[in-house]
Amino acid sequence: MILREMLVDDLDGVMEIEHDLFHMPWTKEGYFTYLTRKDAMFFVVEEKGKILGYMGLITVLDEADVTNVAVRRDRQREGIGQFLVSSMIRLAEDMGINMIHLEVRVGNETAIRLYERLGFKRDGLRKNYYTDPVEDALLMTRTRL
Repeated sequence: MILREMLVDDLDGVMEIEHDLFHMPWTKEGYFTYLTRKDAMFFVVEEKGKILGYMGLITVLDEADVTNVAVRRDRQREGIGQFLVSSMIRLAEDMGINMIHLEVRVGNETAIRLYERLGFKRDGLRKNYYTDPVEDALLMTRTRL
């Protein structure tokens, strides 16, 4: 299992996961746009040529916002998400990022526990942020230790 930068050639595999996991998936064109931005970092976890998961960050000065985190449904609960997020944290900190923000569905307890284990703290709530189904977003922040 390796972590590497997301490439345009990865988008078919990313879109397969995106459409399986999310009611309102990003478009392939949307990902392509982010891959061309200098303030964006997108990575994939790959095993034997197959995309297992991906994650993105948008940076602003010494802060970053997580755009998304996803792991193939059939490979969840194997530590891939933790590997992906913890690797991204290290890479971001190496780039001088001191604070990382994210939002997560309040009902996604598995993801919330993962983020808390990795040092994220709950710091706000966005009411009715998500649709299909409507759900609040828990805001979380990790400050460089």
